[in-house]
Amino acid sequence: MPSKKLTRFEKARLIGARALQLSTGAKPMIEVDEPLDPIDIATLELKKGLIPLDIKK
Repeated sequence: MPSKKLTRFEKARLIGARALQLSTGAKPMIEVDEPLDPIDIATLELKKGLIPLDIKK
């Protein structure tokens, strides 16, 4: 049974993929009050568990 904890490589892949989506116009899943880099937004989304992507192990 695979672990639910993400490896650093999986985290990097998720953040990168989500940052690409955000940079091409996707709506952030969190409230953004100040201008942030797409990578920063994706990192915050990952910390809150809101990234709309799945990983198959």
